[in-house]
Amino acid sequence: MWGLLLALAAFAPAVGPALGAPRNSVLDLVQPATTKVPGSILARNSSLAQLPAETANGTSEQHVRIRIIKKKKVIMKKRKKLTRPTPLVTARPLVTPTPAGTLNPAKKQETGCPPLGLESLRVSDSRLEASSSQSFGLGPHRGRLNIQSGLEDGDLYDGAWCAEEQDTDPWFQVDAGHPTRFSGVITQGRNSVWRYDWVTSYKVQFSNDSRTWWGSRNHSSGMDAVFPANSDPETPVLNLLPEPQVARFIRLLPQTWLQGGTPCLRAEILACPVSDPNDLFLEASAPGSSDPLDFRHHNYKAMRKLMKQVHEQCPNITRIYSIGKSYQGLKLYVMEMSDQPGEHELGEPEVRYVAGMHGNEALGRELLLLLMQFLCHEFLRGNPRVTRLLTEMRIHLLPSMNPDGYEIAYHRGSELVGWAEGRWNNQSIDLNHNFADLNTPLWEAQDDGKVPHIVPNHHLPLPTYYTLPNATVAPETRAVIKWMKRIPFVLSANLHGGMNDFSYLHTNCFEVTVELSCDKFPHENELPQEWENNKDALLTYLEQVRMGIAGVVRDKDTELGIADAVIAVDGINHDVTTAWGGDYWRLLTPGDYMVTASAEGYHSVTRNCRVTFEEGPFPCNFMLTKTPKQRLRELLAAGAKVPPDLRRRLERLRGQKD
Repeated sequence: MWGLLLALAAFAPAVGPALGAPRNSVLDLVQPATTKVPGSILARNSSLAQLPAETANGTSEQHVRIRIIKKKKVIMKKRKKLTRPTPLVTARPLVTPTPAGTLNPAKKQETGCPPLGLESLRVSDSRLEASSSQSFGLGPHRGRLNIQSGLEDGDLYDGAWCAEEQDTDPWFQVDAGHPTRFSGVITQGRNSVWRYDWVTSYKVQFSNDSRTWWGSRNHSSGMDAVFPANSDPETPVLNLLPEPQVARFIRLLPQTWLQGGTPCLRAEILACPVSDPNDLFLEASAPGSSDPLDFRHHNYKAMRKLMKQVHEQCPNITRIYSIGKSYQGLKLYVMEMSDQPGEHELGEPEVRYVAGMHGNEALGRELLLLLMQFLCHEFLRGNPRVTRLLTEMRIHLLPSMNPDGYEIAYHRGSELVGWAEGRWNNQSIDLNHNFADLNTPLWEAQDDGKVPHIVPNHHLPLPTYYTLPNATVAPETRAVIKWMKRIPFVLSANLHGGMNDFSYLHTNCFEVTVELSCDKFPHENELPQEWENNKDALLTYLEQVRMGIAGVVRDKDTELGIADAVIAVDGINHDVTTAWGGDYWRLLTPGDYMVTASAEGYHSVTRNCRVTFEEGPFPCNFMLTKTPKQRLRELLAAGAKVPPDLRRRLERLRGQKD
């Protein structure tokens, strides 16, 4: 499945811990046990949030601490970006007071269960409900982790679920569809460039029928646990339940939220499928794949190890090389796969896949690591489709263009990395927008009527500003550009990114950008299904390089290939050039085409080339004859005598000019 995501302008959060706060901002006051504070009361006259705590040596005391925060008045003005307000509550580690006033910190748990699927859309809109919604664009179907808002305030596709301001007991509910063991909750605030809204604490309830509910309780006290939530709009905050609960429905009940705002949240639920004891529901089957591949997330060290293992398993069809280094000095490794690795074979097209331009978009990286494993494994098994791929083309796989950013995202983990953390390289450069802008000057020239007679729309040079020593060009970007120029790529896909236009206008390579999944960093248990969703598409796209025409442009006298000869197709204003051996590839859909081959110092040749629906490119070769001037230059340069036929021809040409 090739998903499509819209890259919308999103608020870039400050990166920092979501939990904890300086102790000197907390006053010790003796208070009774925590009770629910209605949002309406908080909004009117309270900046106090009751938070329990421990003494410095870890012993319990008969009091709780209350955070006192000075309010800042927040004025919401449409279409003006706001400065970040001070939140009402800073989230703290989960502790719930006992009736006697002693405190019991929740035991540390491993995350264990994978996400239920709010972020990845496995949980459908119909299974999300809420007590109220401010608008359709802020309905429960928008309460998904990392969902992004539209560009306009009040957009139909807003960035969270938000309850009505008058809703004093708001709740957000998820139907798992069958009995499920819930183990944790991840929340975010509202994604918006116009407003700040987030929940600062909440309770959790469960139900099997959506009518009778019970709460998540502290082990010792038996009281409902109050979970600390968010202190900014974007940073995901994970709360593990004191004890996993088996139920069908889970409900989040906001207790406090940002002063002056409304209860808004985005969420993901950690949940493990279980069998229904009454056999009323079929046991949920975990997504999987029959391919014996390494389905897990690989950091830089693990990625290198895996690539080495693939090479050792298939040494005759693989080669690992580096195209450069990241800003932090990590090598940009490429896996080359072909029956003759390490060399360009005349007439054999070069194709590439690039992933990881944004470091926190991990799925493309893992798909390419899975693809290289699959090609190796299936080649050894004698799979005819894979064998043909590796014998008819040379495949280059760059799984991580931004290894620095990925290491940051990997350290945070799949559910907690958020939308932006790890996106940029270590210089804070978005590699997606770091390639030279060749579109703007082309469009301006087209508006002025200069295309194609004065300004071509192919093989555009790098702008002068881009080549200056102080140009803001990331080392990762420079490495990829040099790679593009060094190898005559014909077809490419970037598993998310904007370098496709640059590739099309600066080189021969046709390239598309593929947006993968609704979840940038899916959980490991989802990788087998993501592989199955994309496996056939990855192979089929590589096979498209066979569609069109291909051939060699040669010198008629020497029969040597002519490098940089231009291949022009009548009616299509986009030319390609030959590689250093004279071979070329031109992707075309079935039909009849008039194709012209030309080169400096040679007479042009035009011929008809027919592309059929049969597999394989149509052979369309050219033999070019040198012009008399070119022959004369070469003879004079070599110190040879001018032959009589050439002398007579030059004399006739002079006579025609006179």
